Amino acid sequence: MEPSLTQPGLGITTTTITTITQTGGGWSTGLFDICGDKTTCILGALVPCCLEMSLAHQYGESVCLPFLPGSTFAIRVGIRERYKIRGSVCEDWTTVYCCYPLAVCQMNREIKRRMKSRTYQVSTALECS
Repeated sequence: MEPSLTQPGLGITTTTITTITQTGGGWSTGLFDICGDKTTCILGALVPCCLEMSLAHQYGESVCLPFLPGSTFAIRVGIRERYKIRGSVCEDWTTVYCCYPLAVCQMNREIKRRMKSRTYQVSTALECS
């Protein structure tokens, strides 16, 4: 009896992930459109810092980020640039520093809506040799 020199294997696996993200245009909700999401509205009114920690996590950052000075402004600019939302750094600064709770609520609504619109397609091909 001869020893086997090759082991059976699974072969080659290929995975393709395609992400389709809605981009362009303005913010999906207005700054004062607070009644669209009641949970966000209540958290933004009572504990905006906790809402911002959740926002940082959804954005892909550490939940500790909101404790750094200027982080809300940085997240807003990042969201606007990531989703190609019209606006300027000056508008972002004014919004964050003059209407902090409203700005955090708007950013949270935006992230929620953009995350819902993501579509993932995963294809796996298995080739055995």
